[in-house]
Amino acid sequence: MLRRFGLVLIMLLFFSPVFAAKGKSSIQIKGSDTMVNLAQAWAEKYMEVNPQDFVAVTGGGSGTGIAALISGTCDIAMSSRDIKGKEISLAKEKGIIPFEIKAALDGLAVVVNPNNPVSELTLDQLSDIFTGKITNWKELGNQDLKIVLLSREVNSGTHVYFKEYVLRKGDPNSKEEFAPGALLLPSSQAIADEVAQNTGTIGYYGMGYISNKQKAVMIAKDENAEYVPPTIENVASGKYPISRPLFLYTNGEPSGLVKKFVDFCLSKEGQEIVLKTDFVPVK
Repeated sequence: MLRRFGLVLIMLLFFSPVFAAKGKSSIQIKGSDTMVNLAQAWAEKYMEVNPQDFVAVTGGGSGTGIAALISGTCDIAMSSRDIKGKEISLAKEKGIIPFEIKAALDGLAVVVNPNNPVSELTLDQLSDIFTGKITNWKELGNQDLKIVLLSREVNSGTHVYFKEYVLRKGDPNSKEEFAPGALLLPSSQAIADEVAQNTGTIGYYGMGYISNKQKAVMIAKDENAEYVPPTIENVASGKYPISRPLFLYTNGEPSGLVKKFVDFCLSKEGQEIVLKTDFVPVK
């Protein structure tokens, strides 16, 4: 009965940001869709051992979460990218001091339909595919089939990371952009669903979304490097080329209930949940 009551209150908090912000025993968390399943798992376990506290978790993208932190409508922002300089400046103008906490690591999986014979790609090939220089799978020695590009929306931290480190290869002076024909989808799950249905598609998302309905492609830094699959071991060791940290942002160093929850996320139990949800612990 207590569990059911807690879940009902979570739903109420989804639609009552004012209550979430002012309630002394509640936390509002918002942001990265990559992290939303992880944060929900943290919240569920946390509330089992702290039934007097309530935690509401919603997605919407890293940019949305950071914007909510800046506007004071959430207590913790989830982000799969670093906070930007202009976001920090805007936050300070509003009296918000973003405090960064590295909570987990993630590998970005590049996925195709299981019926697609492609199983290996280099970072250069990925850049050429997603910028529109390669438009047909036959250009990669495979079937004559148009490539359908799937990307997260521009507000997504996953979108930003993929653009900066795959399309632009980490070069801050590069101006490469996603091809105009790329389909921008609202969530990682939407990409997973589309890849499962369409043989010509290629997309990317946090490796926690991989299922047997998609095929994760092995990635190499260049033609002479080893092709590496997106696994927990390869992300932890640094072998997988498309890896990133996942962050929690708070207003100033955490205190009170927010600190209690963050400490749980970074605890042994919280980091075991990171592992169970197919991310990589930071501890």
